[in-house]
Amino acid sequence: MCGIVGIVGHSPVAPLIVDALKRLEYRGYDSAGVATIEHGELGRRRAEGKLVNLEHRLGDQPLGGLIGIGHTRWATHGVPNETNAHPHFSRDVAIVHNGIIENFAELRDELSADGYEFASETDTEVVAHLIARELAKGATPVKAAHKALARLEGAFALAIMFRGDEDLLIGARNGPPLAVGHGDGEMFLGSDAIALAPFTDSITYLEDGDWVVIRRKEMSIFDMAGNPVERRRQKSVGTSYLVDKGNHRHFMQKEIFEQPEVISHTLSNYLDFTKGTARQIDLPFDFASLDRLTISACGTAYLAGLISKYWFERLARLPVDIDIASEFRYREVPMSPRMAAMFISQSGETADTLASLRYCRGEGVPIASIVNVPESTIGRESDAVLPTLAGPEIGVASTKAFTCQLSALASLAVRAAHARGHVSAEQGKKLVRELSEAPRFASQVLRLDEQIEKVARDLSQVHHVLYLGRDTNFPLAMEGALKLKEISYIHAEGYAAGELKHGPIALIDENMPVIVIAPYDRIFEKTVSNMQEVAARGGRIILITDQRGAERATVKTMDTIVLPDMPEIITPIVYALPIQMLAYHTAVHMGTDVDQPRNLAKSVTVE
Repeated sequence: MCGIVGIVGHSPVAPLIVDALKRLEYRGYDSAGVATIEHGELGRRRAEGKLVNLEHRLGDQPLGGLIGIGHTRWATHGVPNETNAHPHFSRDVAIVHNGIIENFAELRDELSADGYEFASETDTEVVAHLIARELAKGATPVKAAHKALARLEGAFALAIMFRGDEDLLIGARNGPPLAVGHGDGEMFLGSDAIALAPFTDSITYLEDGDWVVIRRKEMSIFDMAGNPVERRRQKSVGTSYLVDKGNHRHFMQKEIFEQPEVISHTLSNYLDFTKGTARQIDLPFDFASLDRLTISACGTAYLAGLISKYWFERLARLPVDIDIASEFRYREVPMSPRMAAMFISQSGETADTLASLRYCRGEGVPIASIVNVPESTIGRESDAVLPTLAGPEIGVASTKAFTCQLSALASLAVRAAHARGHVSAEQGKKLVRELSEAPRFASQVLRLDEQIEKVARDLSQVHHVLYLGRDTNFPLAMEGALKLKEISYIHAEGYAAGELKHGPIALIDENMPVIVIAPYDRIFEKTVSNMQEVAARGGRIILITDQRGAERATVKTMDTIVLPDMPEIITPIVYALPIQMLAYHTAVHMGTDVDQPRNLAKSVTVE
């Protein structure tokens, strides 16, 4: 995942920036670069590959200057090479960027018509040109940046520098994290406290929609409307990501809020947003030649696989068997030459999943694994590793790893659909475009945190909760129930809404909250019928839906959490966030150990 560093200092900054970028290597990257201003002029060095290549470049061609920005890039738009590496320039502007500018194609066409030439394939370059165009119209650097930010759609973190001004950095955050570090006559900007740890432990975390004007002795933070805002300055322990929660109370909360960024990077690893196609990642099988795909996993990873069954079968017409790994390993599944196996694990060390993989290996079945730790045992023993790029997940209850697993699986389903001839090129581009919008919608959902916290206060007073959903929302209901019982210890069950009358309805009374996950879709009215059955028996309904669903529900609810309208393919990814937030706040109100709930471990490495 991309890393950003900026320094306005009183000594040469290029080597300091490289040192800070090394602390961001855990995010993953494929190129790096540094830009500085010396004697009023912009200078830049970039290199493909690891930071050692950039260090060699700087050794041969040093950069002076007391102000600079640096970047480690994980390729999204454009292949990983020196030309696409950051920083990017446009006349008097230098910029580094983390995230995805969703409307970059429209902006690129507009800028090209105005005579701006593009040197790279990146979406980032449009931001540099937008700012440069405002400068050419006579705007000050600060006003030019503000006007350009107003044009951007998507999730992004930015650091911006201007030729001729050796006392100005501008940062902006809309999704991916960004923090300001305070020094003595110097200031810093970084993707997180880890990057800034060598320089300062005094940190101000920007919030979504913030942009900041940084000078050596001061900073000013504004919202997107241009109004000044205050953010808390705090001490940070950045020596290890394992002990730095940022401005969050728990690691789980931090990881929930990291999801727009990590979803973005996972999607971009599998999808080419510029071409609107799936990337050609090496797989040990051809989707077009398969008769069946078997998927196996445990816990939350199993539920991610269960959701993907709907995608693979609906989009690619590929039959999928999905098993809990602890059952799969013992039921002696018959295999065939036209089958492939896929395994999902955050740690890559899950014992039952590994045993299932080895069973398939013994049967001669080609194997791909979706893991967050590529060098893990499951990763090493697979024919292909499909990384989730969630970064370190410290909280035992999985959050960002789950949505990254969904992002990878949805992308693979789109690839399978194209390979099997069940979507046209135009339909494929539409699906890729819809998936690219997931980080933006995830950012919007995070703004409902205060409302969800209030709902959780009531939930923390009960002993049992029922979750209902249809289609992909059925596994999501099970995931919601799993999250709640994992960290709050409230008994919760997730059911297919159509199963309500086949048993669970006996539990409904005035003390039973029923959480219904129901975006407005082709089966929404059937879910409403189930809600009416709950209401008729005094059940207290918490509805998670969109605006159209809220208007058409026709059932009195205890609370309604209204999410944005969004494409169907991304609803499981985005709707995962409110059920995570609901579980998190409920557990906090109950005073349980959110990050390390009793009896649970992050990685289950024994049977």
